[in-house]
Amino acid sequence: MKRHLHILTISCLAAMLSSCSLITEPIDTYSDVTEGVSETGKEVAFKDKAAVVGHMQGLYRRLNDRQEHWYLDLLLIAEAHADNAYGGTTGAEVVPFENNAIEGSNSVIARDWNGYLEDIARANRLIVNIDSVEDASLTSAERARYKAEAKIFRALVYFDMVRIWGNVPLITTEAPDITAENIEEVYDLYFPDQAPEEEVYRQIEKDLLEALPDAPDVNPADKTLFSKSVARAMLAKVYAEKPIRDYTKVIQYADELAADGFDLVSDLSDLFGANEAGTDAKMRNTVESILEAQFFPGSGNWVTWMFGRDLSNWNNSFTWAKWVTPSRDLIRAYQQEGDQKRYEQAIVYYQTTWSNYYPADNYPFMYKIRSAHNSIIKLRYADILLLKAEALIMTQDLEGAGAIIDRIRQRAGLGRLPSAIRSNQDALLDALLKERRLELAFEGQRWFDLVRLEKVEAVMNAVYARDEGRLRQVYPFNETSYRLPIPQDAIDQNPKLEQNPGY
Repeated sequence: MKRHLHILTISCLAAMLSSCSLITEPIDTYSDVTEGVSETGKEVAFKDKAAVVGHMQGLYRRLNDRQEHWYLDLLLIAEAHADNAYGGTTGAEVVPFENNAIEGSNSVIARDWNGYLEDIARANRLIVNIDSVEDASLTSAERARYKAEAKIFRALVYFDMVRIWGNVPLITTEAPDITAENIEEVYDLYFPDQAPEEEVYRQIEKDLLEALPDAPDVNPADKTLFSKSVARAMLAKVYAEKPIRDYTKVIQYADELAADGFDLVSDLSDLFGANEAGTDAKMRNTVESILEAQFFPGSGNWVTWMFGRDLSNWNNSFTWAKWVTPSRDLIRAYQQEGDQKRYEQAIVYYQTTWSNYYPADNYPFMYKIRSAHNSIIKLRYADILLLKAEALIMTQDLEGAGAIIDRIRQRAGLGRLPSAIRSNQDALLDALLKERRLELAFEGQRWFDLVRLEKVEAVMNAVYARDEGRLRQVYPFNETSYRLPIPQDAIDQNPKLEQNPGY
């Protein structure tokens, strides 16, 4: 029935309109209105270099202006759907991530799907059209660089999508406007099939490899750019994932990042802290940061409204319960390890007017975004270095992996791993997973680590019994839990989409 209604809709459009733009069609569509016309009167995507530059700047602004899907909701998935956090509020859109009751009707999932598809549309617009821009002042080198940056952006988006949903529509072109004459021809472009996970990963790999030669070199003073180093970091992360896993390449690209000059900062507060006056971030563009979104006094972001307290504006939006509340299980993990330095960077306590999970006079919050002018670090070297350790474990270089883990632990003020752990592959892998949890808490990694290492059932089905503050589990985690549901609205609009198993 859905397909018949959808065909009727398309038929009505063809009869009523001589053409229509994809921008006004169902959310699975991915084209924008044209920028203008060329000197000869031809309709074009970008009429000149200025239009291209403006569009490219718009891609970069997505990292600052559209925080919902790539940061806010990603943390809800990665932390509260894992064992690091509780949902934080009683809202119906948040609770299912904590108690494992997510359905295709969830508004957060729908928002993310739509946001990611819009990101892909914007990237595709530049990638597809930049070579045909009729402006001699736009040099071939500039065309190549902008296309490379857009491909890195597209790869970042698809990496999040494929890890969340698995099979997703793989869109790398723009469809023409629908007319009565071409409706059958363009139907599949408007309503694409889902591509298998491996195919999506291969496209991500292709985009990153093609971008490497022409992307800008890393700029130590500006880590907001889609640079060669961002591509290398993403390649390391992509090759760690099961569908195209290649541990040799994980190690290769981690080493190339070291050659680019990346290293660990000596003081973790350099990554997350504020200056002594509390008026600005302590540091930006550190040697450890690979890609970050930056916010400055007077502009700011609203992440602290959702997750914690804005230290630059103490009482701003602090009258309602926040998302992603640190779990007792994570707090105990820090305490049992004696991991005070990372604990203090990850979690802070305030007095509140609510007591959903803890007493109001001593309520914990995630602390890695402390003010409206903190940077949000999307990629950092410690993550990639620990992925290298994971690759070394899997390729039987236990001593090399242990040395990396010890290096991370040393910065945290902790001792070396015991020799009994360093010499046992399974024990060392468990130690690595714990180290990633303590090092990268509230940075959007935990759930995806459990999925990548196939630990979801073992970890998540056990945590409800030992974490007395967690909401009661609705459904057990099983082999279908590794992917989240496709939004039902998207399935209703595109009859080719199939719901993931288990939903």
